[in-house]
Amino acid sequence: MQTLAEKQNLRTVKSPLNYIGGKSKLLDQLLPLFPKEISTFVDLFAGGCNVGLNVKAERTICNDNLKFLVEMYQQFQQNNLIEILQHIENQINVFELSLTNEEGYKEFRQHYNTHKNPLDLFVLIAYSFNHQIRFNNSHEFNNPFGRERSSFNDTMKSNLVHFVRKIQNNITEFTCFDFHKFDLSFLTENDFVYCDPPYLITTGTYNDGKRGFTGWNETEEYRLLKILDNLHSQKIKFALSNVLAHKGKENEVLQNWIDKNDYLKVNYIQTNYANSNYQTLVRNKDASVEVLITNYEIEKPKTLFD
Repeated sequence: MQTLAEKQNLRTVKSPLNYIGGKSKLLDQLLPLFPKEISTFVDLFAGGCNVGLNVKAERTICNDNLKFLVEMYQQFQQNNLIEILQHIENQINVFELSLTNEEGYKEFRQHYNTHKNPLDLFVLIAYSFNHQIRFNNSHEFNNPFGRERSSFNDTMKSNLVHFVRKIQNNITEFTCFDFHKFDLSFLTENDFVYCDPPYLITTGTYNDGKRGFTGWNETEEYRLLKILDNLHSQKIKFALSNVLAHKGKENEVLQNWIDKNDYLKVNYIQTNYANSNYQTLVRNKDASVEVLITNYEIEKPKTLFD
């Protein structure tokens, strides 16, 4: 009979956060493209952890440069689930948080910015506009109220419960480094690095470098690609999620890197379009061409004739 931990490992875990660029809807396409056996899996830009927590590996490291996010994950991992839920419900009651109480939300936002309790951040996100995370240059949470839209609803609660159980049952580590400061020197040929960085041609306000955290530009893009080249030279597998084109823009830095390195394999990902042929997509000025770039051949599933 399966234990609770074993059952949890078979379940796809959805992040309790509505993280911009989250990959929960693309997992069915991404995960089959990953290596079948992984010792250490590094999710270098973990965000909502939708990918990191659904990859089968002996050890998983989820890294992000947003320290308040990482501290929240660490609290989820270290505290009893019942106590976490009790804290959330208590704060909701004390500040009378609801779909309509904007003043209560603002009061609680000020409370969080003063005390920076990691669990309070989750409560704040639950009632913020579109459940989004946004800080100003002074590292104060400044996302507006999600009137009539955002609350700690049953779906968010269910996702949180499964998320907490997963990170408490699995060997998962949470680290907080800018990607170029993360020490990759311990990795071996049995390990795997996944990168889902901010996209150069779709950068939004959440990663524009004006919020007190590192932004994304061509310098950062080149720096990441160099790191990936170094991983390949050490025979360490990696996969990079990105877009080659978006709303009439093309990522020339990324395309030139692909053209220059014949070891790279480009896998097209279906998002909101029916035809994944690149030449067809680029004719549509509004198309977004999302790809998974790997430095290894994808293992094709065996058939009855193999």
